[in-house]
Amino acid sequence: MTDSDLYELLGVGRDATDDELKRAYRRKAREFHPDANQGDGETEERFKEISLAYEVLRDPDRRSRYDRYGAQGVFGPAAGQGGQPGDPFAGGLGDLFDAFFNGGGFGTAAGSGGGRGRRSGPTPGPDAEVVLRLTFREAVFGVHREITVQTPVHCDTCEGTGARPGTAPTRCPECQGTGELRRVRQSILGQVITAVPCGRCQGTGQVIESPCTVCGGDGRHNEERTLTVDVPAGVDDGSTLRLSGHGPAGFRGGPNGALFVHLSVEPDPVFERDGVDLHGSVQVAMTQAALGTVVAFDTLDGERDLTLAPGTQTGAVIHLKGLGVPRLRGRGRGDLFVHVVVETPTDLDDRQRELLAALAGERGEHLEDVPHGEGIFSKLRSALG
Repeated sequence: MTDSDLYELLGVGRDATDDELKRAYRRKAREFHPDANQGDGETEERFKEISLAYEVLRDPDRRSRYDRYGAQGVFGPAAGQGGQPGDPFAGGLGDLFDAFFNGGGFGTAAGSGGGRGRRSGPTPGPDAEVVLRLTFREAVFGVHREITVQTPVHCDTCEGTGARPGTAPTRCPECQGTGELRRVRQSILGQVITAVPCGRCQGTGQVIESPCTVCGGDGRHNEERTLTVDVPAGVDDGSTLRLSGHGPAGFRGGPNGALFVHLSVEPDPVFERDGVDLHGSVQVAMTQAALGTVVAFDTLDGERDLTLAPGTQTGAVIHLKGLGVPRLRGRGRGDLFVHVVVETPTDLDDRQRELLAALAGERGEHLEDVPHGEGIFSKLRSALG
């Protein structure tokens, strides 16, 4: 018998539902289970109290008596049938462990029904991975691409059963068709059974007496397949697509695993991506930048005219809205930012040098002689006296 409030032990309110009680017990049991707290006597006692609380409150009749009369209603002389008063396991060790261990926790208590928590049905196939290379524009706008993969597929001859046509699998004599072998171990609470897959039937519960001559009893064989991958617009380098049911076939009729397609996007010679925005550059002549002009620029959506105001400097940015990358999980697109680069001419002839020197003179800009020989500026100054 415990002096603590049973609801407080589980951390639930008095109006808690059966599901809420079960979740609370599982959470507390994981925290205070003796196997996870070796040698801690206080934790062991707390686990017993938690188990007792759940055992009482999960039973509608005992919970009702507890709500009306308190601890004496379930632990006192008038507690009724169902075990010695104060026995935390009066309802049966199997019932107690079923709520917690049946979901794949620490194991299954001896006498509780064994493998009720075992996964049923054939074992699914493993997952597989491939790499798909895309161009920059394919990643931005999306594309349908075919890929070729070689994975196990279900055998058509035996229809995935692994048995020769006209025969059928039989029950495994080792595990009696359960697909599991149970192992008993001693714990502080008594005997606890853990289940492991049967090695003879590989967890299927069936053995093949007459294997299929095509797949050798495996129920599958390797085959090269061509799949169409629908790449959505806006994916980025390193993105992964999951194709459920397109991976390797499962053993002896088990469902297919998933195929993970990792995307590798080639860099673009013009654009750089920043999230859903794009950045590019346009080069203009010094005179164009000084006087202003309109230049053509190839965006991903075709050619656009860019207007440069007179006196545009290197580093100026032209903002084009809605010409970036489509949002993968949303509406609309990012923007395009075009960075202006003003070119300085390097291959001037004599006439062009004279014109630039005259312009510099008009603007009062000082010019130095070139390092080698007599430059055009020196000649011009000499001519002007």
